[in-house]
Amino acid sequence: MAESKVTMKLLIDSKTKRVMFAEAGKECIDFLFHILALPIGSVIRLLTTKGMVGCLGNLYESLENLDNMFIQPNQEKDILLKPKSAAYATSGPLLLADSPVKKQFYRCSYNNNHNYTTDDPRTRCPSGCGAMSTKLEYVTSTAENVVATGGGLVKGVVTYMVLDNLVVKPMSTISSITLLNEFSVKDVGILKEKVVTLGMEEALLLLKTSLQSKNVLTNVFMAAI
Repeated sequence: MAESKVTMKLLIDSKTKRVMFAEAGKECIDFLFHILALPIGSVIRLLTTKGMVGCLGNLYESLENLDNMFIQPNQEKDILLKPKSAAYATSGPLLLADSPVKKQFYRCSYNNNHNYTTDDPRTRCPSGCGAMSTKLEYVTSTAENVVATGGGLVKGVVTYMVLDNLVVKPMSTISSITLLNEFSVKDVGILKEKVVTLGMEEALLLLKTSLQSKNVLTNVFMAAI
């Protein structure tokens, strides 16, 4: 089974050996936000940020604060922020499979009872006429927009910035300059760029590190540099 991978570009302070931030596309951001569908999003929502050892709470707050203009028209942030089950995780950009698992829906087998839908073909129809085992074809709304923008949760019209502590925000020249000023970077000559691949091994390490550290990107990627 081939492993799916995404990439992002790191901006590194070569003097301190620290990742300032990463430049990432929608595929990478979709993956990061879908970590919340494990479904640890509910756990994070109940904890205070100060009560967390790592910085996974920053990822949660980034999605919470992300303007809806960056969200796909057929998606809602609450699916990940307040997950009711882990079912949505199967439709996310998981790195552990070749392709997403398509969720199947069913209706009653009798032609006169099409008002009920289920995701379990063993479910009995509320009308008492038998099992709801006839497959339905799910047609997404705004299908052309979803195909054009690549599906997933966030839109691909912009590049995103991922900070070392997993704060995510739309990237702009102003935000980049502001961040460099916050880190008191006066000599841009010490800044180096490096493209890294986020595959299965890196994804698992990133998830583990996000629960233990505030410098996730540095701890995950600088060890190999």
